[in-house]
Amino acid sequence: MKRSCAICAATITAFLFAIGAARARADEPAAQPTGGSPSGAPAAAAPPPPNSAPCDRGAKDWAALCRYRDANRRLGTARRPDAVFLGDSITEGWGAIEAGPSAGRWINRGISGQTSPQMLLRLQQDVIALRPRVLHLMAGTNDIAGNTGPFDESAYRDTIRSIVTLARANGIAVVLASIPPSDHFDWNPALQPARTIVAQNDWLRRYALEAGATFVDYHSALRTPEDGLRTEYGPDHVHPNAAGYAVMQPLTERAIGRALAARDARPHRTPR
Repeated sequence: MKRSCAICAATITAFLFAIGAARARADEPAAQPTGGSPSGAPAAAAPPPPNSAPCDRGAKDWAALCRYRDANRRLGTARRPDAVFLGDSITEGWGAIEAGPSAGRWINRGISGQTSPQMLLRLQQDVIALRPRVLHLMAGTNDIAGNTGPFDESAYRDTIRSIVTLARANGIAVVLASIPPSDHFDWNPALQPARTIVAQNDWLRRYALEAGATFVDYHSALRTPEDGLRTEYGPDHVHPNAAGYAVMQPLTERAIGRALAARDARPHRTPR
């Protein structure tokens, strides 16, 4: 039964990739990426993170599958990572993920500007194929911002469910991260996202409990009383700076530790 689940997951992912490719042929290019840097510089002025050579947008690679393809191949048969981080610019700009005590154990697979359906299409290549013990998933900022279309709460939640289901079917524990606080998106200033973020985080917390995932609450640690991002943690309203990531890091370590412990305690987890 476990083997059939894994096969089913791969089949679903391949089907979703085909849908994404078809959508890419019909869609205009995605909205401008959000940028992000642990230095705390405003997103509009920040350089791209290291090793972020752009994908060939002319090839209509809607999910940016080319972004980490070579890096994944270079990993080869390296030691199985404890965690892969899937997310957008807030993940991509998180320099501490692959540094210090996490070196070689945590792998960063964030891509600036991405929404949850793009992450779902990358899941097989950028997460499942790397055989991590834990997936750290942070998605939602760019969904709410409308980067790949108007925000649809039901569609967003269904996509999160799909990512968690596929990961768990492949023996990967999930850390489900809250959407960090924000009350303003520079690239879509008409939106007032704070209340929408709070509502989705309430759902993410409930769903994590229902799905057997580990929830990590970055929002509460970074928020102002009005549910924006505190300026000392990110002056552009969206992206944490070095101080913001420093607040997040111990929360991450504890959440991954809990997820690993829960995974190892399960008597009938999928063998990998």
